[in-house]
Amino acid sequence: MLNIKPVRPEVVTVLASGFLLAAFNLPLWRHLDSITGSAGAGWQPAVAFAVMLFGVFTAILTWLALPKLLKPVLITLFMVSAGVTYFMNRYGIMIDAGMLRNTVQTNATEVRDLLSPKLFIYIALLGVLPSALLWRTPIHYRSVLPSLFSKTLVTASCAALITAAGLINYQGLSSMLRNHHELRLLVVPSNYIGASINYLREQWVTAQTPFTPVGEDAVRARTTSPQTRKSLTVLVVGESARAENFSLLGYGRQTNPELSKEQGLVAFTDMHSCGTETAVSVPCMFSNLGRAGYSAAAVSNREGLLDVLKRAGLHVIWRDNQSGCKGTCGNVTVQDVSNAKDPALCADHECRDEILLQGLQQTLDHLDHDTVLVLHQMGSHGPEYYKRYPAAFERFTPVCKSNALDKCSRDSIVNAYDNTLLYTDHVLAQLIDTLRKNQDRVDTAMIYLSDHGESLGEYNLFLHGTPYMLAPDQQKHVPLLVWLSPSYQKSTGLDMTCLEHDRDTPLSQDNLFHSMLGLLNVQTQAYKPALDLFSGCRPAHLASNLPAKALAATN
Repeated sequence: MLNIKPVRPEVVTVLASGFLLAAFNLPLWRHLDSITGSAGAGWQPAVAFAVMLFGVFTAILTWLALPKLLKPVLITLFMVSAGVTYFMNRYGIMIDAGMLRNTVQTNATEVRDLLSPKLFIYIALLGVLPSALLWRTPIHYRSVLPSLFSKTLVTASCAALITAAGLINYQGLSSMLRNHHELRLLVVPSNYIGASINYLREQWVTAQTPFTPVGEDAVRARTTSPQTRKSLTVLVVGESARAENFSLLGYGRQTNPELSKEQGLVAFTDMHSCGTETAVSVPCMFSNLGRAGYSAAAVSNREGLLDVLKRAGLHVIWRDNQSGCKGTCGNVTVQDVSNAKDPALCADHECRDEILLQGLQQTLDHLDHDTVLVLHQMGSHGPEYYKRYPAAFERFTPVCKSNALDKCSRDSIVNAYDNTLLYTDHVLAQLIDTLRKNQDRVDTAMIYLSDHGESLGEYNLFLHGTPYMLAPDQQKHVPLLVWLSPSYQKSTGLDMTCLEHDRDTPLSQDNLFHSMLGLLNVQTQAYKPALDLFSGCRPAHLASNLPAKALAATN
């Protein structure tokens, strides 16, 4: 049996601080090496930063070195840090409140995609093993007054160490910290501790935020001639599709072979997302707050686009094949098809996106109200891209068939990802084909907009969720596609030639709320014509969606 001699708590905190920095911060050290090397600053600022972190960690842990507290705190830190470090090493992610929110709101399918034997090796070696050693180590604590004196002495020594490291390397260190705010998101465990505090604060603010109705005056505008045909407007919310890999938008590889043959399809070239993860982008794009006004607390108790459309008299359906609508569909009809039992399209608690089209013809056959149907795709959700499409769509090979993207060649990752876009292309083409076949009796339209983009190894980043200000364009530049049947064009007055001419206009997901209101001729003071991407391509008498009272006041 291992006989371990008792040690003082100060020894434990010093060793624990060193272990936290050495074992769990490899992404930080790699990033520091890259930025100090590229700036020609040498290794001194990085060493000074490490020394300062060591001093901060030791000082904080010293005051937590109390009987019945220190061991549980350190064991928790070791276990959680092991998991966090695995994902940071594997996918190049940074930890902030947004990443934590995304984690909390994920579903079982997405969790399974991220599990791997290596994750459990990380937890065993960096979490369980040091925790077991710590648990067996007897710690000899002092009485109250000597303990306070010792803690004060250690804290003063840490403060002196931090000050000395900062002063000796002040110029290089200050420049590095001023220009690289992302460093705080790479320091384990302070990154996820800070993220947790910010997330809990966000939840508390959310609970205190009063409910805010939007567009209470919303009505459908009357047309000059009685409308005898019903309309079906399908809004497809894509997942992790980046514009850079759409051949419709200039990608060299043919990833949109079916859509490229569609007449009247407009592909917008300069659309950017509101966020870099679904938990932000989806509620943001369906709200009228815009990215500048968006916060999780503000949007959580606020009506959005679907509520306004429903109030105006439209029938609204949300059909989901992913992780839910993130609070945007609480007051409309919801159809969750992600766990359907279709053996041709579903397996391992996941369905491919063609499941979203099942029953579409029946919906069209029994359409008795103007309807908006939202289809939420699984799309190109990573890291296991190869699961997102049938074998028939594995045209680009070889493909990465693992969630360990850092161990796959970049070509195999891109191949697997591009195959997901081939499948999305097929699903959208099938959707348009069904809508076209029914255009003799129903006005039909499709709008496709991805929630955010995806990193495929650029800058050593994978997946998405990088803080917006630090995220590369691959995570923010997304595709927007619009297809309208001829009768839909006629009923809305939209000039598709004009729309094609405007396809290079800079747009963002801020435009969706107002563009949908304009397209569906919903009158409300919540509507902003300047943000309606369709407004410049409709006749002047149809371009304003202010309610009649507001229109009269402006005349």
